[in-house]
Amino acid sequence: MDAYLDRLINLSLDEDLGSAGDVTSLAVVPADAMGTATLLAKEHMVLSGLAAFARTFELVDPSVEVKFVMKDGQKTKATQVVADLKGPLRSLLTAERTALNIVQRCAGMATAASQAVALLNSVRGTRLKILDTRKTPPGMRGLAKQAIKDGGAHNHRFGLFDGVLIKDNHIAAVGGSISKALERAKANAPRLVKIEIEVTNLKQLKEAIDHGAHIVMLDNMDDEQIKDAVSLADGRVELEVSGGITAERLPRLAKLGVDYVSMGALTHSARAMDLSLEIA
Repeated sequence: MDAYLDRLINLSLDEDLGSAGDVTSLAVVPADAMGTATLLAKEHMVLSGLAAFARTFELVDPSVEVKFVMKDGQKTKATQVVADLKGPLRSLLTAERTALNIVQRCAGMATAASQAVALLNSVRGTRLKILDTRKTPPGMRGLAKQAIKDGGAHNHRFGLFDGVLIKDNHIAAVGGSISKALERAKANAPRLVKIEIEVTNLKQLKEAIDHGAHIVMLDNMDDEQIKDAVSLADGRVELEVSGGITAERLPRLAKLGVDYVSMGALTHSARAMDLSLEIA
């Protein structure tokens, strides 16, 4: 994670600083000026990405001190101190925007996950688990996956390398045959990797079960179709619901007997939370 964070942060800093650096701070702030700052949460949220926030200041200037009074996964109140910083004012100002961009988006994803989990938990006794997807901000996959966990939800596969998920375009690429796609996957995929396949109707679901899928993704099915799918599967495969899932639908899905629900909105549409850096 350390090398990954450094690549992401350095790229972000390069975008901001170019070849000339922070020309405003260089022009306005004396080189020897020291100061303090506070990272302030200005609304209710679940924190995430704090290590990346601190690392941004460290990469700009190792002399900057960042001391957290809260940690990832904790819920803030509106107007609550998250961290205290101390160091050269030029460095604090130079790192400010990049550090905030990262932590605001991480907190947004964690908060969205937490809100979804809270809705799901309103249904007692459900076994349904909320999963993320690969629909993450470019370059932020690792941070996004951690944010989802900080919010109390679960990770789907990390990338294309750690799970077989046969989607509609894969099926189309082998002539539209679910059975052929599954047979090729079982023959060629790494031995211990689970094989999941996407279906859109009960006929495809039956074919997927008959040809050895481990998990079947029910894509864009309504509640009645999902009930029928659960009855047809009868516990022979794990079932995942996907396709434009909103948080408001979760309590209904929790009662249908499926195993997983994947929500791209947790990472691709989460609002950046309101955190600010206040120079004392």
